[in-house]
Amino acid sequence: MDIQEKIEFPGLPLAVYREIAAHLRQVVGVEVGLIPQTSLEFDYNQSQISGLWILWTANADAESRERFKQIVAYYQNHY
Repeated sequence: MDIQEKIEFPGLPLAVYREIAAHLRQVVGVEVGLIPQTSLEFDYNQSQISGLWILWTANADAESRERFKQIVAYYQNHY
């Protein structure tokens, strides 16, 4: 079954969102994409990206989910 989630890191730069997505794409059973910013007003402190969408595929196992959590936790702790 496919499960879709959204992850947001307010104010995170586009480059870091891309880095997170690249790391998460290496996890078996995870598909990741960037969600564009939807705000109509420009804010220098706001990222060009509003978040990441996460799609869990049928071949995601417990090890994949644990690795996913580790990667997300790393970025939450560093940014």
